[in-house]
Amino acid sequence: MKTSIGAKTIVFPTPVFLVCAYDANGRPNVMTAAWGGICCSTPPCVAVSLRKATYTYDCIMEKKAFTVNIPAETQVNEADFFGLVSGKRVDKFAMAGMTAVKSDVVDAPYIEECPLAIECEVVNIADLGLHTQFVGKVIDIKAENSSIVDNTVDSRRFKPFWFDPARRVYVGMGEDLGKAFSMGKSLGEPSEENG
Repeated sequence: MKTSIGAKTIVFPTPVFLVCAYDANGRPNVMTAAWGGICCSTPPCVAVSLRKATYTYDCIMEKKAFTVNIPAETQVNEADFFGLVSGKRVDKFAMAGMTAVKSDVVDAPYIEECPLAIECEVVNIADLGLHTQFVGKVIDIKAENSSIVDNTVDSRRFKPFWFDPARRVYVGMGEDLGKAFSMGKSLGEPSEENG
Protein backbone atom coordinates (compact mmCIF):
# COMPACT_ATOMS: atom_id res chain seq x y z
CA MET A 1 0.00 0.00 0.00
CA LYS A 2 1.20 3.52 -0.80
CA THR A 3 0.20 6.93 0.58
CA SER A 4 0.09 10.03 -1.59
CA ILE A 5 2.38 12.79 -0.32
CA GLY A 6 1.81 15.24 -3.19
CA ALA A 7 4.07 16.70 -5.85
CA LYS A 8 7.54 17.31 -4.41
CA THR A 9 11.15 17.51 -5.61
CA ILE A 10 12.17 14.10 -4.32
CA VAL A 11 14.35 11.71 -6.34
CA PHE A 12 16.93 9.30 -4.95
CA PRO A 13 19.85 9.60 -5.18
CA THR A 14 20.16 13.33 -5.90
CA PRO A 15 23.68 14.41 -6.87
CA VAL A 16 25.88 16.96 -5.15
CA PHE A 17 27.37 18.99 -8.01
CA LEU A 18 29.76 21.89 -7.51
CA VAL A 19 29.06 24.01 -10.58
CA CYS A 20 31.77 26.49 -11.60
CA ALA A 21 31.71 29.34 -14.11
CA TYR A 22 33.41 32.67 -14.73
CA ASP A 23 31.54 35.95 -14.37
CA ALA A 24 31.69 38.74 -16.98
CA ASN A 25 34.95 39.99 -15.45
CA GLY A 26 36.62 36.57 -15.52
CA ARG A 27 36.26 36.00 -11.76
CA PRO A 28 35.63 32.32 -10.86
CA ASN A 29 32.46 31.35 -9.04
CA VAL A 30 31.13 28.09 -7.64
CA MET A 31 27.77 26.93 -6.29
CA THR A 32 26.31 23.69 -5.05
CA ALA A 33 23.52 22.28 -7.22
CA ALA A 34 21.47 19.13 -6.71
CA TRP A 35 19.08 19.37 -9.64
CA GLY A 36 21.04 17.68 -12.42
CA GLY A 37 22.49 14.58 -13.99
CA ILE A 38 23.50 12.82 -17.17
CA CYS A 39 21.03 13.65 -19.93
CA CYS A 40 22.55 12.23 -23.15
CA SER A 41 25.01 9.49 -24.10
CA THR A 42 26.01 10.61 -27.60
CA PRO A 43 27.24 13.27 -27.43
CA PRO A 44 27.88 12.92 -23.70
CA CYS A 45 25.90 15.66 -21.93
CA VAL A 46 25.20 16.73 -18.36
CA ALA A 47 22.31 18.95 -17.29
CA VAL A 48 22.11 21.28 -14.31
CA SER A 49 19.08 23.33 -13.33
CA LEU A 50 19.63 26.63 -11.56
CA ARG A 51 17.35 29.39 -10.31
CA LYS A 52 17.62 32.64 -12.26
CA ALA A 53 18.31 34.43 -8.96
CA THR A 54 21.70 32.73 -8.54
CA TYR A 55 24.93 34.44 -9.47
CA THR A 56 26.07 31.25 -11.24
CA TYR A 57 23.05 31.48 -13.56
CA ASP A 58 24.33 34.88 -14.74
CA CYS A 59 27.87 33.51 -15.12
CA ILE A 60 26.78 30.58 -17.29
CA MET A 61 24.57 32.83 -19.41
CA GLU A 62 27.59 35.10 -19.95
CA LYS A 63 30.19 32.46 -20.88
CA LYS A 64 28.05 29.55 -22.14
CA ALA A 65 30.32 27.11 -20.31
CA PHE A 66 30.52 25.47 -16.89
CA THR A 67 32.18 22.64 -15.04
CA VAL A 68 30.59 20.09 -12.76
CA ASN A 69 32.90 19.07 -9.95
CA ILE A 70 32.20 15.98 -7.87
CA PRO A 71 33.38 16.36 -4.27
CA ALA A 72 34.55 13.56 -1.99
CA GLU A 73 32.92 12.78 1.36
CA THR A 74 35.82 14.60 3.02
CA GLN A 75 34.68 17.81 1.26
CA VAL A 76 31.08 17.82 2.51
CA ASN A 77 31.57 21.02 4.57
CA GLU A 78 32.91 22.92 1.57
CA ALA A 79 30.12 21.60 -0.66
CA ASP A 80 27.49 22.74 1.81
CA PHE A 81 29.16 26.15 2.20
CA PHE A 82 29.16 26.72 -1.57
CA GLY A 83 25.36 26.47 -1.49
CA LEU A 84 24.93 28.89 1.42
CA VAL A 85 26.80 32.00 0.23
CA SER A 86 26.56 34.07 -2.96
CA GLY A 87 29.71 34.49 -5.02
CA LYS A 88 28.50 37.92 -6.02
CA ARG A 89 29.93 39.39 -2.82
CA VAL A 90 32.60 36.95 -1.60
CA ASP A 91 35.39 34.76 -2.98
CA LYS A 92 34.02 31.36 -2.07
CA PHE A 93 37.17 29.59 -3.26
CA ALA A 94 39.39 31.57 -0.86
CA MET A 95 36.94 31.17 2.04
CA ALA A 96 36.80 27.38 1.55
CA GLY A 97 40.53 26.97 0.91
CA MET A 98 39.99 25.57 -2.57
CA THR A 99 41.64 26.42 -5.88
CA ALA A 100 39.97 27.50 -9.13
CA VAL A 101 41.90 26.19 -12.14
CA LYS A 102 41.33 27.58 -15.64
CA SER A 103 40.11 24.83 -17.95
CA ASP A 104 42.13 24.33 -21.09
CA VAL A 105 39.04 23.29 -23.12
CA VAL A 106 36.08 25.44 -21.97
CA ASP A 107 35.71 29.00 -20.66
CA ALA A 108 35.10 27.92 -17.06
CA PRO A 109 37.17 27.00 -14.02
CA TYR A 110 37.27 23.68 -12.23
CA ILE A 111 38.18 22.85 -8.63
CA GLU A 112 41.70 21.47 -8.20
CA GLU A 113 40.88 19.69 -4.94
CA CYS A 114 37.80 17.81 -6.23
CA PRO A 115 38.51 14.29 -7.49
CA LEU A 116 36.44 14.73 -10.65
CA ALA A 117 35.81 17.72 -12.94
CA ILE A 118 33.46 17.54 -15.94
CA GLU A 119 34.13 20.35 -18.43
CA CYS A 120 31.08 21.40 -20.45
CA GLU A 121 30.05 23.83 -23.14
CA VAL A 122 26.39 24.86 -23.14
CA VAL A 123 24.42 23.35 -26.03
CA ASN A 124 20.86 23.95 -24.81
CA ILE A 125 19.06 26.25 -22.38
CA ALA A 126 15.48 25.53 -21.30
CA ASP A 127 13.37 27.77 -19.09
CA LEU A 128 11.41 25.34 -16.91
CA GLY A 129 9.75 27.74 -14.46
CA LEU A 130 11.62 28.63 -11.28
CA HIS A 131 14.69 26.85 -12.70
CA THR A 132 16.54 27.06 -16.00
CA GLN A 133 18.14 23.89 -17.28
CA PHE A 134 21.58 24.18 -18.85
CA VAL A 135 22.62 21.19 -20.95
CA GLY A 136 26.37 20.99 -21.26
CA LYS A 137 28.15 18.88 -23.83
CA VAL A 138 31.04 17.14 -22.06
CA ILE A 139 34.27 18.26 -23.72
CA ASP A 140 36.62 16.59 -21.24
CA ILE A 141 36.74 15.03 -17.79
CA LYS A 142 39.66 15.53 -15.44
CA ALA A 143 40.01 12.79 -12.81
CA GLU A 144 42.38 12.53 -9.88
CA ASN A 145 45.02 9.89 -10.73
CA SER A 146 44.29 7.93 -7.55
CA SER A 147 40.68 7.39 -8.66
CA ILE A 148 41.49 6.00 -12.11
CA VAL A 149 41.41 2.22 -12.57
CA ASP A 150 41.58 0.61 -16.03
CA ASN A 151 41.24 4.03 -17.73
CA THR A 152 37.96 4.88 -15.98
CA VAL A 153 36.92 6.40 -12.67
CA ASP A 154 36.35 4.14 -9.66
CA SER A 155 34.08 6.12 -7.32
CA ARG A 156 35.04 3.90 -4.39
CA ARG A 157 38.49 5.49 -4.52
CA PHE A 158 37.17 8.94 -3.48
CA LYS A 159 33.66 8.28 -2.11
CA PRO A 160 31.28 10.83 -3.60
CA PHE A 161 28.12 11.53 -1.63
CA TRP A 162 24.56 12.46 -2.46
CA PHE A 163 21.80 14.72 -1.20
CA ASP A 164 18.58 13.38 0.31
CA PRO A 165 16.05 16.13 -0.55
CA ALA A 166 13.31 14.62 1.61
CA ARG A 167 15.35 14.71 4.84
CA ARG A 168 17.72 17.52 3.71
CA VAL A 169 20.88 15.59 4.63
CA TYR A 170 24.00 14.39 2.82
CA VAL A 171 24.42 10.62 2.53
CA GLY A 172 27.62 8.65 1.93
CA MET A 173 28.01 5.81 -0.53
CA GLY A 174 27.19 2.27 0.45
CA GLU A 175 28.65 -0.99 -0.78
CA ASP A 176 28.40 -2.32 -4.34
CA LEU A 177 25.25 -4.40 -4.80
CA GLY A 178 26.25 -6.17 -7.99
CA LYS A 179 27.25 -5.80 -11.63
CA ALA A 180 24.96 -3.59 -13.73
CA PHE A 181 23.59 -4.99 -17.01
CA SER A 182 24.25 -8.46 -15.65
CA MET A 183 22.34 -9.19 -12.43
CA GLY A 184 18.92 -8.89 -14.08
CA LYS A 185 19.73 -11.65 -16.58
CA SER A 186 18.69 -14.16 -13.94
CA LEU A 187 15.09 -12.99 -14.50
CA GLY A 188 15.08 -13.42 -18.29
CA GLU A 189 17.04 -12.96 -21.48
CA PRO A 190 17.75 -9.35 -22.51
CA SER A 191 16.14 -8.03 -25.68
CA GLU A 192 17.94 -6.14 -28.43
CA GLU A 193 16.10 -3.00 -27.38
CA ASN A 194 16.51 -2.22 -23.72
CA GLY A 195 14.08 0.08 -21.90
